Amino acid sequence: MDFQKSPVNYPFDCLLIDLDDTLYPGGTGIGPALKRNIDEFLMARYGLAADTAAALRVELFRTHGSTLAGLIALGYDVHPDEYHSYVHGRLPYDRIAADPRLALLLQSIPQRKILFTNSDRAHMERALERLGVDEACFDDVVCFETMNPHLFGGDGQDRTDVVLKPSVDAILVGLRVAGTNPRRTLFLDDSERNIAAGKALGLRTALVGKRVRSKEADYALETIGSLQRAIPEIWGVAAGAVDGELQPDHNVEKNKSMRAELDSVIQPTSIQA
Repeated sequence: MDFQKSPVNYPFDCLLIDLDDTLYPGGTGIGPALKRNIDEFLMARYGLAADTAAALRVELFRTHGSTLAGLIALGYDVHPDEYHSYVHGRLPYDRIAADPRLALLLQSIPQRKILFTNSDRAHMERALERLGVDEACFDDVVCFETMNPHLFGGDGQDRTDVVLKPSVDAILVGLRVAGTNPRRTLFLDDSERNIAAGKALGLRTALVGKRVRSKEADYALETIGSLQRAIPEIWGVAAGAVDGELQPDHNVEKNKSMRAELDSVIQPTSIQA
């Protein structure tokens, strides 16, 4: 297989970037709201009591990676669109604040960028819209529909399994879309399980939303906004460069006005929900 390579001698050829609790901070309340919506879906769809629904959600996540994957694996007749429209359609998206610095940061990354999320496309689009990030910032997208075409009338319609991170199949889908050598692909995610799966397949890994690296993470960063400070190698800058003056590789021309704007991105400030 011919891998796509960066035009200059950087350590990475592509970044696989998660969406939820990675491009926006985990403290928005989206995660807890999603869990409540899943519980309510189980209660409304299957007549479960609240405590039973919550326990089932936890167990299906543990054993199958998601509630939807577990329901389908157990033989329940539920279509992904029905499930996602309920559990994602009622999320408080207004809690995701616009982040102009994030858009600027993504645009400055010289390598290929793939948005890699377990979420369905409709949720992805709403979250990006709230963040103020154009999908065009990314070279491609891997989402629920990308990983599961067989559930929407695509190839392999006889399959009923659901492919999601952290499964090997999901990571392989991301790598196929990236078209890059795993050892030169940087995978950013907030989930330690997902990071471990990526590391097992040879990816370089960055755990987002944490101060301390997990065993399988090569890097840890508190927010995506600290990416340039935490991993300056993405821009061809040696680790340990002087704070505040990260210089790009001498082979790469940077627009001066863009550079001035980027100076604000590398300041140690947190994204506010």
